[in-house]
Amino acid sequence: MHAIEELATFAATHPANSLSSSTKKACTVLITDLLAAVAAGFHSDLAIAARRAAIASYGTGPVNVWLTSETLSIVGAAMANAAAASSLDIDDGHRGAAGHPGAAIIPAAFAVAEAVGASNEEIFEAIAVGYDVALRIATARPTPTIETYSSGRWVNYGVAAAAGRLLKLSPSQMANAIAISGAEGPIGVKKGTSRYQGSTVKELIPPAVVAGLTGAFRAQAGATGPLDLLDNEQLYTRSVLTGDLGLHWWLEDCYLKPYACCRYMHAAIDAILAMRRPGTPIVSLRIETFQRGTELSNERAPRTLEGAQYSYYFSCALAALRGRQALQPMAPASLRDPDILELAARIELVAHPDFAESFPKGTPSRVIMDQGEGPESQTVLFPLGDVANPMSRQQVTDKFRLIGAESLSPVQQDSILRAADSLTTEGFAPLFAILGNACDDVDRQKEGELA
Repeated sequence: MHAIEELATFAATHPANSLSSSTKKACTVLITDLLAAVAAGFHSDLAIAARRAAIASYGTGPVNVWLTSETLSIVGAAMANAAAASSLDIDDGHRGAAGHPGAAIIPAAFAVAEAVGASNEEIFEAIAVGYDVALRIATARPTPTIETYSSGRWVNYGVAAAAGRLLKLSPSQMANAIAISGAEGPIGVKKGTSRYQGSTVKELIPPAVVAGLTGAFRAQAGATGPLDLLDNEQLYTRSVLTGDLGLHWWLEDCYLKPYACCRYMHAAIDAILAMRRPGTPIVSLRIETFQRGTELSNERAPRTLEGAQYSYYFSCALAALRGRQALQPMAPASLRDPDILELAARIELVAHPDFAESFPKGTPSRVIMDQGEGPESQTVLFPLGDVANPMSRQQVTDKFRLIGAESLSPVQQDSILRAADSLTTEGFAPLFAILGNACDDVDRQKEGELA
């Protein structure tokens, strides 16, 4: 049996109504966290452009574009919502996969579920299956073979699985859906360049959502894909792909992000925030980390928020001088802050042998900072939000309120949080209704901004 067929059989036939309460609880936390990212990223250039493009190119339909009064086709709404979710780099991730599943899986599952009238259990199951398939495929890649860490190279598989589960595809149809989505998903570039990481292309998540959804619907209509796509053991470790299917749900191993920047630098930011004495000068600041972190674009004076999100220099300078909330999320004005730019120009970033074997399973950093009394050092192995250093449910709620404040009033935030907190008891219908009405005029606040 091909690896894709084994994954597909699991995705299509795993017993219904068998998710544990703890798995569903973990799912609700991921949903709440993702909606925080959506609210925060709603006004970004990336999200605004995606909504306009979705309206123009995918047409109207039954599915809500979150926080607006627009209803579009399944693919159009899912693409637009995924763009907002991924725009500020504050969405969930997985260390083994080295990327972000939720910004693709949840918008896609919600879109299909809303269109087909899926039951509450079916929605939970689709999300769990989608995370599992995507994360297994991403994690199964041996590190030396990975051409790019863009999440769009693998979330499409999970989108196809989640959609296929909701469409009740047969195992054969599911296998072809996964194969089509993988064969036709976005390619991206092999190594991120400064221009690439500073643009709104970012992680390739929106086009991967499109590929995954269309793959599922094409398979339902009889299309076929290359079922041997994942069979090369040199490229995909079979035991990771298909071992212990259904015994443990991989969504429970995801990390959450307190800061709106690449996860690679969160350990350094945690160390800086722990050491920083406000009001004291920063004589020097050195960051020691893993090699891959030094290979980001790392612009010292980024011109876009996307560029800032991929810069140790800028993000760490921002944390050191403006504190935690300056990264929850970043404000465009910070790109022009002379004090931040001055410090970013002086920060030293090096790969250290202590962390040579850490990535992708870990993203540690050591910070050596002199605040006028000589160098002090702090090492962080597990940044806040990691499975080994998790954010509490209260911290997730606080994150939602803080980063969603620009788009949502306190009353609107309360409504969404109540609906998300009660998903296991009241179901998804109240949340779907709120997301379609909570903020009818939010998207008009920047009307014409990109015209």
